[in-house]
Amino acid sequence: MSQQKRPLTLRDVSEASGVSEMTVSRVLRNRGDVSATTREKVLAAAKTLGYVPNKIAGALASQRVNLVAVVIPSMSNMVFPEVMSGISAALDGTGLQPVVGVTGYSPEKEEEVLYEMLSWRPSGMIVAGLEHSDASIKMLSESGIPVVEIMDTDGKPIDAMVGISHRRAGRMMAEAILKAGYEHIGFLGTTMSLDHRARKRFEGFTEALARNGVEIMDREFYSGGSALAKGREMTAELLARTPELEFLYFSNDLIGAGGLLHLQDAGIDIPDQVGLAGFNKVELIEGLSRRLATMDSCRFEIGQTAAQIIAARNGMAPALDSDHIELTPKIAFGDTLKRKL
Repeated sequence: MSQQKRPLTLRDVSEASGVSEMTVSRVLRNRGDVSATTREKVLAAAKTLGYVPNKIAGALASQRVNLVAVVIPSMSNMVFPEVMSGISAALDGTGLQPVVGVTGYSPEKEEEVLYEMLSWRPSGMIVAGLEHSDASIKMLSESGIPVVEIMDTDGKPIDAMVGISHRRAGRMMAEAILKAGYEHIGFLGTTMSLDHRARKRFEGFTEALARNGVEIMDREFYSGGSALAKGREMTAELLARTPELEFLYFSNDLIGAGGLLHLQDAGIDIPDQVGLAGFNKVELIEGLSRRLATMDSCRFEIGQTAAQIIAARNGMAPALDSDHIELTPKIAFGDTLKRKL
């Protein structure tokens, strides 16, 4: 089990910057007459250390509030609300309450959110993903509180982690598609410069194809806008450009649902003429006239397990056997991927 470090204090910043604790306090609270040179020295030392000022110091004897800070990239794509449901279920009855910060997949915004949340000294921090800026990593690693990174296990965590291997998920889907007999495969997804989990799935997917002598025949990417409408548009564009495609793999279910609607409108036989699959197994696809093939990304279980780790670290729940937990995604074949046993 990981050992927690002691929280950094004003004294640490004082020693690192070579000025008094009182001066450090004035700089960090933006109060008092402090020279620009001294201010820069203190702020640089605080950033290097990963120090975040404690807004509740002196107000509570424990210097800890019964809040669990949850930092996620979005609340609008139907993925993270289910994670939050798992977190809330696990914290129910513990006295701990989740509070949410949203980053929009921006590393700079994540730094701002972490800084503000850590300044209140929560009882734990749950953060989506394993990739963060150097400043964010420093703040989290020096916070002195339990930190659980969620959704991904392809990397080294700061403290604890709960998620799935997205590279493994991509490989599993590629193998199922190839086993069904499809060879002319297209990929449709969001731009992956900041969505590291989508990038890892794509890498696992293409690696598994390559091992079987198959390459992605064509691909289409988008950013922003309605995912459902974009799925329709991208599918139409991709098939117009490369009509010999036999299978379309979408980076998420929403654009996959749009692709399904386009294929149905175009009178294309699914899955014999063109098959398709998405990712996440969101509730929306259960209402489609045909069930989209997809993969269950274990979102509720991820949130639930992460919160259990936080509760256990605070003495409010039994400890788990490990704090590095990889869950196994499962393929749902639906009606759009031929299943050959």
